[in-house]
Amino acid sequence: MPADPLHSAGTPQRSTTSQPPSGSGASAIEVRRSSRRRRTVSAYREGDRTVVLIPARMSEAEEQRWVSVMLDKLAAQESKRVLGDAELSERARRLSAQYFDGRARPASVRWVTNQNTRWGSCTPSEGSIRLSHRLQGMPEYVVDYVLLHELAHLLVPGHGPRFWRLLEAYPRTERAKGYLEGVVAADRLPHPPSTRGE
Repeated sequence: MPADPLHSAGTPQRSTTSQPPSGSGASAIEVRRSSRRRRTVSAYREGDRTVVLIPARMSEAEEQRWVSVMLDKLAAQESKRVLGDAELSERARRLSAQYFDGRARPASVRWVTNQNTRWGSCTPSEGSIRLSHRLQGMPEYVVDYVLLHELAHLLVPGHGPRFWRLLEAYPRTERAKGYLEGVVAADRLPHPPSTRGE
């Protein structure tokens, strides 16, 4: 069954919303069934929600399988997209507005290549935020978490209780921290020996 990149294919006949499988970037999945849609399946992000469009005749088992396939495809597409500095600044502005009532106002937000032991840094006196280039290609919710972490430092300099209370507003904090911990752990694993003949 080919996936259709277009978002529209008729009026939905039935719509259901559910929680996503663990590890996906969206907080909720909305499945829209359409009697006009015959063979194609498509998906897109709509804010914090993932919308999956499927034919009305599809069984529940097929629906579950296609939701999983489309979530994987969206995650793969998102991980390939790299934000430029201007987009990163705009993203920081939106995140500050959404989670901190716009109180965190960085003067600059940019990618840097000289941070190999930390994911991001903030200099509150200058209002500057720098993110490690190693985050490029990671899921958007992970980049958002690091941005929010550094934005929070514009409001609270240290890592005390007030700081962590600010980050509690972001629903993917624990998931993002777990992802980054996994990346660090994987980097520490010994590399397997070469399988090529010497």
